[in-house]
Amino acid sequence: MTVLLPPGAKLRVVGDVHGDSTAFAAACATERFIVQLGDLVDDGPDTPGALRLMFGRIDAGRGLFLLGNHDYKLARALRGDSVQVGEALAATIASLDPATAARAVEEIGRAPAWLVAGRVVFVHGGFDPAMLFIPPRTMADKRDRLLARALYGQTTGRVTGMGKPERVLDWVHRIPEGVTVYCGHDQRSTNGQPLTLEGRAGGRAIMMDTGAGKGGHLSWLDIDLP
Repeated sequence: MTVLLPPGAKLRVVGDVHGDSTAFAAACATERFIVQLGDLVDDGPDTPGALRLMFGRIDAGRGLFLLGNHDYKLARALRGDSVQVGEALAATIASLDPATAARAVEEIGRAPAWLVAGRVVFVHGGFDPAMLFIPPRTMADKRDRLLARALYGQTTGRVTGMGKPERVLDWVHRIPEGVTVYCGHDQRSTNGQPLTLEGRAGGRAIMMDTGAGKGGHLSWLDIDLP
């Protein structure tokens, strides 16, 4: 799958929405092209509204979203795959009318797991240098190392005291010089602003998840492509 951003695009890069449709509506109040970094769904008060806002941008040719791990699991559950349905996912499924659910399966099914625009990379969970050269995976592809990295970041195989997979950010040091990676998934900021991490190889990661739908707020940044 090849996804092209408009040449010379003026972008608004939006972090994890997690069902916060009010904040997402504010982010969408722009003429800029929206690149949403995945995890549109779950946790917040209005996943259907967040999805419909994104569908509207897609229909107008003014936005796209990347495949996040929560979106991926929702689409699998809606199409009848065997998944573990926790409280947040169950609430999301119950909130969706049939038309929104069907559109969600369709759009999540073709959302790219990463997107490269020159020296800029957009991904939900974590970066791998191979993403610079390989077309982005989608749900139609068999889950492999790159899709797992894009969805879940870099895990150690251990679990935290909260029972969640332990995640590390060693991948930041593999970002090549001059490359900027915009990602979500990990809420690492301590001041409510997107967090910039400089890697040892000369690249940098900008972490956009500031807790929307989970007690924090939604962040976005405006950037212009060459």
